[in-house]
Amino acid sequence: MTSAAVQSKSPPSINAVDEDNLSANDTQILTSAEAADPELKLPKRSSLVIILLANALLQISFFIIVSSSNEYALHLGGTSTFSGVVIGIPTVFSGLTLIPLMKYDRGGYGLALNICCAASISGMVLYGIAYKANWLYLILLGRITSGIGFAMWMYCKRFCSDPRIVGIRRRTTLASWLMVGNGVGMGLGPLLGGIFYRYVGFGKGTGDVWNGFTSPAWVLAAVWAAYWVAVRMWFEDVPPIEKPSENIELREKAPVQLMEDTFNDDPVNASGTSYRHHAHPSPSSSTMPSPRSPSPSIVPNDKLELGQWASVICICWFAMASFFILGAWEANIPVYGSVNPHLNFTPFAAGNFLAIGALGCFPFFILNVFLARRVQDRYTLMFGAGLGGIALIIFLALVSLDKTASGGSNNWVSSQIGVGTAPAFFICWFAVALGFNVASTVTMSLLSKQLPATVRWNGMSSVMVQYSNYLGRVTGAVWGGAGVSVGMTRYVGLEIAITGIGLALASSVWKHLKAKTG
Repeated sequence: MTSAAVQSKSPPSINAVDEDNLSANDTQILTSAEAADPELKLPKRSSLVIILLANALLQISFFIIVSSSNEYALHLGGTSTFSGVVIGIPTVFSGLTLIPLMKYDRGGYGLALNICCAASISGMVLYGIAYKANWLYLILLGRITSGIGFAMWMYCKRFCSDPRIVGIRRRTTLASWLMVGNGVGMGLGPLLGGIFYRYVGFGKGTGDVWNGFTSPAWVLAAVWAAYWVAVRMWFEDVPPIEKPSENIELREKAPVQLMEDTFNDDPVNASGTSYRHHAHPSPSSSTMPSPRSPSPSIVPNDKLELGQWASVICICWFAMASFFILGAWEANIPVYGSVNPHLNFTPFAAGNFLAIGALGCFPFFILNVFLARRVQDRYTLMFGAGLGGIALIIFLALVSLDKTASGGSNNWVSSQIGVGTAPAFFICWFAVALGFNVASTVTMSLLSKQLPATVRWNGMSSVMVQYSNYLGRVTGAVWGGAGVSVGMTRYVGLEIAITGIGLALASSVWKHLKAKTG
């Protein structure tokens, strides 16, 4: 082939290549590049299912003890405050685990998955044997151990936005599936915990090992063990990065452009002048390199512009605010419901109140999976925060007028599930759970679309969003527990202010938040 052929503006066809010099593997790569759109690529299905299941199991593991942890702590000689620490402590140790874990993961997910399974099983076992040992701090140690496994939350987010395996038009869709898992955990966790406590654990066969306090832990330990077997059998990790410090760009372009890169050296791309729009080969390229598969290029300059940094701040604020408000309501509802004479929530009723509200959001989470392909992330963000903000304002009015139990009844059925006792309160909780869960769906995917498509930036964005989530969850749980003591009006007022700041930030960087759908 002459140099003039290389310089042609028309894309080279596969037939124009010397097929005698192509291996079978090269031909397969070219065929795949021609047929597939990199913007729509997805990871291997079995690996994706493993990651989505990990997210759901972690959510269930976090919430399943909420229904009975207070009574468990009291039985072992602790206090309600200690029970709150037991619920919230895993988040702290999950955050402490992330940085050292990322140092050794080599850009992959297998190490984190195995540590997650081992820590989750060990944590549940420690939580379960605390009753037999009659040692209060063993349940705290069990939750700390489980917290190490909760570091996998960040890896679930990173997997669903990893440019090596997920196209830019598939990241919000996968993030929506993560939110479905969150809904499953928030709904089934408290519900199953209450059922095991009341109807399973203290029935036939009750003893020092199996009872209402320990049965949820033993069941989940078995589930995690079975899941670990599935991980070892079916999960396929991404290729390891030998030099994590390198800024490796992962190109997302049309199939024709992929073939151009396969057969041409592109000095423009290699110099890092543009990482979003790739030019045709330079006429100065006069030699034909040996055929090769598309490979990442090194981009030395990927600094963010001012508008991108503004978007980062806005998105991280929403990541924090969403989990702050959700965590505050999850911690506050059992406390406020028990001290309010019009509600009189038992722990069982409070758990059902939380669970039914979360499960009620589930159909909308499924709908959001399909809408993600057609609606821009910024609209989803504003809709979710707006819906949650309106619910907060309505709840503030109910609290101010002392009408949280308006329209409720005090019959036995209503008192058991909590919903019938306070239907207006329940609608507010449902709208808060739906709105801020939907808003949190797009934070990771939207941030990944704002930043350069590199392994390094994908890892950094995952950490930024996850630590924002952790900050919101920890401080929100504390604020929710203190809601009654500081005053419910101030409690809700702060949440409205945080939401308002987020909406103002989003409005100020509205143009910068525009990104591809899907």
